[in-house]
Amino acid sequence: MLFAGTTSILSFNYSIISKEANEIVKKLKQWSLSAGNIVYLNNGTSETLRNEIVVSPSIENIKSISVHVPKHLKPLNDVQFGHYLAGLIDGDGHFSSKQQLVIVFNSLDVSVAYYIKKRLGFGKVRKVKNKNASLLIISHREGLKKIISLINGKIRTESKFNQIINNILNDSKYTEFKQDINLKLNSYNDLKNHWLAGFSDAYASFQIKMINRNNKIEVRLNFQIDQKKNDVLLLIKEFIGGNIGYRASQDTYYYGSTSFGSAKNVINYFDYFHLLSTKHINYLKWRKAYLIIQNKEHLTSNGIKKIIKLKNTMNRLTDTKSTI
Repeated sequence: MLFAGTTSILSFNYSIISKEANEIVKKLKQWSLSAGNIVYLNNGTSETLRNEIVVSPSIENIKSISVHVPKHLKPLNDVQFGHYLAGLIDGDGHFSSKQQLVIVFNSLDVSVAYYIKKRLGFGKVRKVKNKNASLLIISHREGLKKIISLINGKIRTESKFNQIINNILNDSKYTEFKQDINLKLNSYNDLKNHWLAGFSDAYASFQIKMINRNNKIEVRLNFQIDQKKNDVLLLIKEFIGGNIGYRASQDTYYYGSTSFGSAKNVINYFDYFHLLSTKHINYLKWRKAYLIIQNKEHLTSNGIKKIIKLKNTMNRLTDTKSTI
């Protein structure tokens, strides 16, 4: 997402920075698709639900999780924050040729932008006119140096790594810093850190699907991430389990945690490495649905109604709650 100077950001002239505007519109469309894809309504009425045997054959041996939700915490130190920031930038950040880092946020998550701004000590937050998005823009040289130091050895996508080299460090103002920083891409498979939390705040969605098969309702919990390339998704699959698919119509890949075994791995991760956006609220509802199934409440009409209520209140753009 390339942006001209700070002054042009204030008015956000789309004719001047059409490429950047297109990137934001594209992101908003992705958010919309993600929300739209989550609803798999059953065709039965409430009366039908009371008379059905509600089963999901894949959960006979579901592994238990704790009923206690861990206290929600932000990254505690610079190492943790660096992994989170690297994941967020890999997902929704751009180092522009104007020597800026720009990160796009859903307007509901503008508090995350302010949190990062405060933690860095640099940056400006701007609302995108007529769009459901806000931008965090860092253009100060010391601010960019601090960010690059924090994410060095933690950034995972080659495109963002190359942006740092070509659009920031190759400038003569950064010659000495470039020599000192020795920028490295994270090529390790270890995801036991905050990187996936940051990346998920940018790209992931938590979905509850209810499918009516032969007068029986099957409940599925899906954690999904869409990407243009599958390299990062392969890493996530290796870490959590699940499957990777391809949508020819959109030329995109998607990761999905389609089993309850991989769903438990998702919970094990996000119970420890916390989301900072409103997706944390969706995660807690998704986690609660897992507990309902774990306790076999889904075998009752009351339990199914609870799951339907959770599903219907997730991924809603009208949700104004924030976790920051």
